Formats: sequence, C-alpha cells, structure tokens
Amino acid sequence: MTKARDSVEDLRTVGSMVSATTAPSSPAAGDQWFDTTSSVNAMKVYNGTAWERMSNSFTATGGTVTASGGYTIHTFTSSGTFTPNMSGSVDYLVVAGGGGGSTGNNAGGGGGAGGFLTAAGFSVTATSLTVTVGAGGAGGSSSANGANSVFSSITATGGGKGGTTGAGTAGGSGGGGGSTNDSAIKAGGAGTSGQGNAGGTGRHVPGQFEGGGGGGGAGAVGSNSAQATGGVGGAGTANSYSGSSVTYAGGGSGGGNTGGAAGSGGGGAGSGGGSAGAGTANTGGGGGGSGSTANSGAGGSGIVIIRYLTQE
Repeated sequence: MTKARDSVEDLRTVGSMVSATTAPSSPAAGDQWFDTTSSVNAMKVYNGTAWERMSNSFTATGGTVTASGGYTIHTFTSSGTFTPNMSGSVDYLVVAGGGGGSTGNNAGGGGGAGGFLTAAGFSVTATSLTVTVGAGGAGGSSSANGANSVFSSITATGGGKGGTTGAGTAGGSGGGGGSTNDSAIKAGGAGTSGQGNAGGTGRHVPGQFEGGGGGGGAGAVGSNSAQATGGVGGAGTANSYSGSSVTYAGGGSGGGNTGGAAGSGGGGAGSGGGSAGAGTANTGGGGGGSGSTANSGAGGSGIVIIRYLTQE
C-alpha cells in the first residue's frame, strides 16, 4: 500500500504545466508547456533534454475537403480561408480567372488564360490564410480581363482580354489580337513570366480574310489567325492535385470567318457568326472571340487547390 501511495504522490508532483510564448526555465522531465506562439499553438513536453510537440498531426480547415493517394485535398471553387492547426508545408495550385474574348468589328481575339501557379513544400503557420478565387472576365461588347486568384502570399494574375480592333491585353496569359480594316497585324497581349504565355496575332485583309488571334495558355502561346480562321487558344497545363489529372488555363480561340476550335484547358471556341464559347468554370480558361457582332465568350473562373500528406 505504501508503494501505491508513493506512486500517486509521484503523479501529483511530477509534470507541471504552463501556458506561455516562452518555454519555462529549468524544466524537469515530464513538465508540460502549451506553446501559445501564433505559429505553434500546441502542447509540448520536456523529455529531459528538449521540448517536444505532443502531437505532430497536421490538419486544416477550408474549402471542400477530400482525400486521394495519401493526401488530404482542400479545393476552393469560391473564396474562403485555409486554416492549418499548426506549422507545416503544403502543395498548392492557384489558377486565376480567364480573360473574356472580344467581339471585333471584323474578328475579335480570344481571351488569355488565367495565370497558373503551382509548387510543393510551401510553408504555412497556424493562422487563417486568405483564399480568393478569381472570376472570369466578361465577354461581349464589355469584355474584360479575368480577376486574380490568391492563396496566402501567392497571386495568380487574371487572363488578358482579347483585342477588338487592336492588340490583345496582357495578363496571366495574354489575349489574342483583334482585326481591323487597315490590314495591319495586331499583336497578342503578353503573358506574365512563370504564369502563362502571350496571345497570337490577329489580322484582317479586306476582301480576303479576317481572323482574331488565340489567347495564350499556361502551356503554349496562342496561335496566330490563319487567313479566314481564328487562331486556336494556347494549350493549358495538366495538374493532379485534385486527385486526378485535369488540364487548366487554356486560352480562348479567336473569331473569324470561321472561329478557331476550342483548345485544351477550358478555353472557349471562337465563332464565325454566332456566339462564341465561354471558358470552362474553375479552369481559368479564356473566352472565345467572335467573328461578328454576336457575343464573344466570357472567361472561366479560377480555382485554388491545397493538399498535404494525410497524417493519422
């Protein structure tokens, strides 16, 4: 009985616990400390030589949460916050909204894809991190660039809109050039380094042909107009952070006597007379340009995907 009583006394006296941002001085083995440092916020125990975190299970909240291939995946199709429970590292995909295609006097350029950014091993701390999913740019007579997408300090630039009678607009990927009666070649807009590519050129030769350039994509520049056919949007880039391979950030195709066919990565098809195709939602694809006064296509909205290894 004496030994049992001694054991109870030991349990009562060994292992004090404090809560602070600074570790207790002169700790003994078994002492516990709740580290309230904003980047930690976790219990630690002194093992006799060093303080060790009592739990190493990284998890987070925010977005739509799924699991695949040993990863926990947070998918944001609309804006929100990503909040880890502790410091750790994640992989991310950030795609901005695609630019709108243009309705040209002769043939409008296709919209550029939204900027495409991805990386592994990005450090995060136990704090709420902003996630913004950029909207696609409008099509029609009021065509516009796509909106930026943001995760923490990472910003993907919205795609450039297609040109109407002049050059395409710069963006994550640039919009395709439009066409006008002066026969001059209209340049595609520039892409943002590391995020996308330039749009293709547009041109109109009176009595012969007209065509808008294809918008740039994450994987390739937009094609130049080819006589009576609008240029095809630049190819997108595949990524598997969602759990399966998906191609994102394709450029919209230009309008013309014949519209350019839709390319890979969610870019809209150009038109030769009717309304052009819109970029696919949550791919950052550019909208298609129109070869008449009919509406051009809007850009597709972006997406943010964050993943990390699932821990038991």
